[in-house]
Amino acid sequence: MGSGWHEWPLVLFTVLGQCVVGAIIVSGLGWLSLADQHAARQRLVRCMFFIWLLMGIGFLASVMHLGSPLRAFNSLNRVGASALSNEIASGALFFAVGGFWWLLAVLGKMPVVLGKVWLIVTLLLGLLFVLAMTRVYQIDTVPTWYNGYTTSAFFLTVLLSGPLFAALLLRLAKVQFNGWFFAGLSVAALVISAAVIVMQSAGLGAIHSSVQQAAALLPDYGKLQALRLILLALGLGCWLCPLIRRQPPRAMGLLVGLLLVLIAECIGRGLFYGLHMTVGMAVAG
Repeated sequence: MGSGWHEWPLVLFTVLGQCVVGAIIVSGLGWLSLADQHAARQRLVRCMFFIWLLMGIGFLASVMHLGSPLRAFNSLNRVGASALSNEIASGALFFAVGGFWWLLAVLGKMPVVLGKVWLIVTLLLGLLFVLAMTRVYQIDTVPTWYNGYTTSAFFLTVLLSGPLFAALLLRLAKVQFNGWFFAGLSVAALVISAAVIVMQSAGLGAIHSSVQQAAALLPDYGKLQALRLILLALGLGCWLCPLIRRQPPRAMGLLVGLLLVLIAECIGRGLFYGLHMTVGMAVAG
């Protein structure tokens, strides 16, 4: 029985990776909308450096979990047959394609038409990366993970943190965008997250072994999920409150909001890993 914090490298890798995917999608759409504004595009591209910096930190955490860079390369031996290999391969491809697009764009060497196609491919690879992440944990011998809640949680992290991160970058780049639409997506993701928590909590009672229930794995599960929801609401509030007052959000407020959301999602991901319970120790009732 544990809290899941011993898996902190995986917590960072998954949360930061999903945040990056959401941010590159929203900021990428912003870049595409700036068709005739070269200066604004360049400002945004320079700010998008922080997206790939965060992705690099996530991959570094992943390598720390594997123990050595060599193991990371060895894990690619079964691409197509292993969910773990597919996750690492799709993540590396997303990082390489997107990072190279950014490098050429920031140097001003990216042709306009090719740049658009390249960016769209990067966005699609990002979604593929998140999907590959979810498949790693769809293990029929781990009934606490082998359900739709796992997939939902991973994609909800994309919607909760990614748009807020992109809003911060767009603000730093002084690029106008439809903040209400993307903030609304994040609020909807928060509502869905609350519903998922309630349904998953109720379902944990049906997963048990001869000596304990899955719900007993994390005695403070409810309190920590409540704390997570509070932090998410506060974080998104740093973005929403200025919009409600019809004022542009300040960069510092968006940064504080992003940190609160990332802390909240790390708490949720830690709880996810703490619910690990294999068949033989547990059965779904």
